[in-house]
Amino acid sequence: MSAAQRDRLDPLVWRITTVAVLGSLLAQLDATIVNVSLSGLAHELHATLPAIQWVTSGYLLALTLVLPLNGWLVDRIGGRALYLWCFSSFTLSSLLCGFAWSADALVGFRLLQGASGGLLAPMAQLMMKRAAGNQFTRVAGYATVPILLGPLLGPVIAGLILRYASWRWLFFVNLPVGVLALVLSVLFLPDDRKYLQPREMDWLGLMLLSPGLAMILFGAERIRQHTGIVAMVAGVVLFVVFLRVEAGKAGRALIDLRQFHNRTFTVAAAAQFLSNGVMFAGQMLIPLFLIQACGRSPAAMGWMLAPLGLGMMVAFPPLGFLTERFGARAVATAGALLSLVATLMLAWLATRPLQVATLLTALFLRGAGLGATALPAMSAAYASVEQRNLPMATTTLNILQRLGGPTLTTLCALMLAELLAAGLPLVGMNAWGATFLLLAMLHAVMVVTVMRLPGRMSGRG
Repeated sequence: MSAAQRDRLDPLVWRITTVAVLGSLLAQLDATIVNVSLSGLAHELHATLPAIQWVTSGYLLALTLVLPLNGWLVDRIGGRALYLWCFSSFTLSSLLCGFAWSADALVGFRLLQGASGGLLAPMAQLMMKRAAGNQFTRVAGYATVPILLGPLLGPVIAGLILRYASWRWLFFVNLPVGVLALVLSVLFLPDDRKYLQPREMDWLGLMLLSPGLAMILFGAERIRQHTGIVAMVAGVVLFVVFLRVEAGKAGRALIDLRQFHNRTFTVAAAAQFLSNGVMFAGQMLIPLFLIQACGRSPAAMGWMLAPLGLGMMVAFPPLGFLTERFGARAVATAGALLSLVATLMLAWLATRPLQVATLLTALFLRGAGLGATALPAMSAAYASVEQRNLPMATTTLNILQRLGGPTLTTLCALMLAELLAAGLPLVGMNAWGATFLLLAMLHAVMVVTVMRLPGRMSGRG
């Protein structure tokens, strides 16, 4: 068999990937599409802005609460069945959101939508890994491009809808895509019942982990308020108790902690936590800097951030080839170093008048570097586990990704707030420069972490 034949992917892999991408894209899109309309929704539904904020916060919290169930459900009913149930529920709840008659009803339907959408992203990863095998990085590199468009397109689509139609079409727009995805799922997704390995539900673990994760994320958003601090402390306590309880359960645990005996998986999981964390911390810090420190309008800031997403989209497609050619460690290390250099450029820019050309270059390099770090690390994690353990590995990686964002964002936000309040320079830098320097230090930790990834990945099936 020639090299070209070995590299050629079965068309079924691309069909399965198309179905997986539709699920992740819709879940990502719905996480951001409503943000633009919150003030309008408050007026239309006669609610206060803090109350209507739960349309977004409730969706994200519900999405987090169900995540620990992913591995157990896949083992019990299969990935294909779970995906069909999730997509059906997501589409139905979108319809209900569109018909909501009050703020309370809309929040309730958004909770249902978040609960079903929360499993679409990990299910997409699982299905692509099972279909693509050792060529997962190549397939995921192409598949991630449309998924990345979700957060970018959400506000744009919302603006167009609100200009020409009612806010209800923010949710009705999901219906044709949802129906199409359901049809494609039935046609293309293979029967995976051979992977079933039913086990009892770890109810104690679920009651500790799901509320713990939700409280940590809720507290991170409101860390400067008393309720946020209480929620964060309670969430961390529940998470620590969960780890102690689960340590002795092995295969009966909600999250099998034995996964972390695998050095490659542990390093890759830490890299996922850090890459997601520095990405979200930057997405918080850079817009604030442009608006508050540089005096740019939100509209101008929007197009100035475009190179960040463009860098990611340019980096993803060749990652499969590069990882196969040079190995996960080399590609991820190069990406992490590139994003570190770009973040140091931002720290330098923050100490002098804004240079737009340098800013756009730094953002493009940062986006490309982050894109080249996350996927090889994820691929290394999946390649290090056996096929039967993929559902558990997918759940664990997604939980750590979700925790990375609010953890590192909160750390940078707290430092920025304290330095701005103090009004004192730190090592000759202003508050913005010092906070970008902290972000660069977190990037440096990520560099050291990904340097411990394996040079070559040998998939286990």
